[in-house]
Amino acid sequence: MEKKGANLEIDNLDMQILSLLMEDATIPYTEIAKRLIVSGGTIHVRMKKMQDLGIIKGSNLLIDPQKIGYDICAYLGIYLEKGSTYKDAVEQLRNIKEIVELHYTTGAWSMFAKIICRDTNHLRIVLNDHIQSVEGIQRTETFISLEESIKRQISLDT
Repeated sequence: MEKKGANLEIDNLDMQILSLLMEDATIPYTEIAKRLIVSGGTIHVRMKKMQDLGIIKGSNLLIDPQKIGYDICAYLGIYLEKGSTYKDAVEQLRNIKEIVELHYTTGAWSMFAKIICRDTNHLRIVLNDHIQSVEGIQRTETFISLEESIKRQISLDT
């Protein structure tokens, strides 16, 4: 099975490597090689290729924000005054550390953000003092998440 798109060529072995790493990014290359019955060098070469192609953008340590005192997860629909202010607004929003995701969207909002805060008072400060003061933002609409029910990577059909 070969997948193509934007000059990216990856095969079934690449997909299997990705699947294993998406389950556990700490798995050693030697263990991947053993499971897939290939050499460790093959895994290194394939990983380098996928990094060079931009398929693999790095790896992250996932933490549970609640366990370290960040109890509020909120989503924010952001209305811009006009589309031309998007790039400047993004640069200003990039400096607000509580924003952990930001998307340029179609539909009702211009942008959609995920925000992690300690409590509702912290959220209020972030919204009123930081986000609302960004030049180009007309208004926002806030949704507080009560529970995250599903969080996962895409499923790779291997």
